[in-house]
Amino acid sequence: MSTAREVAPEWSTEPAEPTSGSVTETLGSNRRLRGLLDGASPSWCADPYADALRTGRGPLFLRRADGWLLPLEVERWCAEADAADLDVVERCEGAVLDVGCGPGRLVAALSARGLRALGIDVSEAAVAHTRRIGGRALRRSVFAPVPGEGRWGTALLIDGNLGIGGDPGALLHRIARLLAPGGLLIAETVPYDIDERVHVHVTDARATAGDPFPWARLGTPALLQYAARSGWHATDQWSTGGRSFVALRSRSTNSSAEPPNSTAVISSQRARKPSPGRPAADS
Repeated sequence: MSTAREVAPEWSTEPAEPTSGSVTETLGSNRRLRGLLDGASPSWCADPYADALRTGRGPLFLRRADGWLLPLEVERWCAEADAADLDVVERCEGAVLDVGCGPGRLVAALSARGLRALGIDVSEAAVAHTRRIGGRALRRSVFAPVPGEGRWGTALLIDGNLGIGGDPGALLHRIARLLAPGGLLIAETVPYDIDERVHVHVTDARATAGDPFPWARLGTPALLQYAARSGWHATDQWSTGGRSFVALRSRSTNSSAEPPNSTAVISSQRARKPSPGRPAADS
């Protein structure tokens, strides 16, 4: 999971592959997306989240303004891919972009099966962990230029990453621009009906990191509503291991897609990210 405020292009630390235009041109006239892109830089990256990824242990929470705490599953994220994760891996098509890859278990699982996969995350600790376990990853916001824009076969939004940016409609629009026409998005939803957009802090219950940032939490019904308004088509939904998932197809044409390129999407990026449950009341 990426729990940072994914809104600023200056988080990019490596150049993206050339695209057909600047990222502002790619985003076109969508004001919500341009607002996300122009947002403030993150106020935390060496903080409780980074510390938790280094140790592989929590506790770690998202704290809402009203004091409620949303537990984050650090131990599961830092473990090897479980059965529910492997089910997602088996459904992936073509080159896979894991958005908010966190410590990289899905990227590593995909790579171990010979699939081309790249993780992006705004956390330096997450990117470093992903690389250590054999995955490829870039420190990058999804709203900044991304290698292979318009050519990815599958995008993943797992471990609560539908919340990135706090604007599900804008995020879905951006993911559609990253995928090839007709590309696949696999998203994990909250396993009950909710559509929540809030501001949160990352905290380990002792220290709270930085300024609040926007976040969203969606159950499957809410995601399907956002998807329908954004031109996506639902192809499947399932639950396993107490977690819920939805598969969506992007529209069959994508005016922002680059011409086909026979070079592997991530060939230049070789070695050199919650399924949250219900909030627990703050004590």
